[in-house]
Amino acid sequence: MRILANDGIDKIAADEFTKRGFLLDKGHYDKEELKTKIRDFEVLIVRSATRVDRDIIDAATYGKLRLIVRAGVGIDNIDAGYAKEKGIEVRNTPNASSDSVAELVLGHMFCLARFISISNVTMRDGKWNKKEYEGIELAGKTLGVIGFGRIGRSLAEKASALGMQVIFHDTCVKNHEKFEYTEFEKLVENADFISVHTPYTGSAVIGEKEFEKMKKGVFIINAARGNVIDEKALLQALNTDRVSGAGVDVFEKEPAVNFELVNHPKVCVTPHIGSATKEAQMRIGRETIETIIDFFDNIIDKAI
Repeated sequence: MRILANDGIDKIAADEFTKRGFLLDKGHYDKEELKTKIRDFEVLIVRSATRVDRDIIDAATYGKLRLIVRAGVGIDNIDAGYAKEKGIEVRNTPNASSDSVAELVLGHMFCLARFISISNVTMRDGKWNKKEYEGIELAGKTLGVIGFGRIGRSLAEKASALGMQVIFHDTCVKNHEKFEYTEFEKLVENADFISVHTPYTGSAVIGEKEFEKMKKGVFIINAARGNVIDEKALLQALNTDRVSGAGVDVFEKEPAVNFELVNHPKVCVTPHIGSATKEAQMRIGRETIETIIDFFDNIIDKAI
């Protein structure tokens, strides 16, 4: 079996593929090259750098491709519906990076609550703004989690351990033995911190209307997808002090080009590194292997 890991893969996973006798190509091909190369592979593994659109999928139908694996959670860079129409399965690795993303969100929350990010900037400029950086404690504050999948639940557990009250909203999950389900508008109105963990479905989850309803001084975190929060509306909310600070790991365009947002003194930014830990990458590699083996084992079982 030939596998193309077009955006690279963890070394341990690569070694495991080789040990199992798979032929692994770790080269990165741009769109035009990929349209030709893809015909020689049964499996395509991508991260976020490669966009698998209809052109790529159409090219793949002339070859052997049976499976596309997104080594990560979101599959918005893959036209999954069209792939299915063409008989190509799309899978992801939803379990591997939950804790890493949740920890990054907490990191942003601490940075905002205690001015850690901006302190790094001003101190390196020779300033000693000790009296300007009176922060707040996370303990006792209300965290609103929008989207209560694996990442949202992991974040809730960690925040609860810090003494935060956690409320959540999800279109599918309405009950949880530990955390309180809350209607969307009520969550927006009452949370001190809001963290979004939903896929992008064509429109922003939080825009101007939602910012107007928020508690003055709220903190916003986005480690999901850039488009789930309207960046223009976020900047307006920051500039009018409706929002005290924002932690942003994902952007409407990546690499980030909204430098007004990136350089804003109330914003803590990271370059889409939610799953960029050694542990998460190892888990992603293992889950990718298991996904591929499980997929082809099922094909063999059905044939028998």
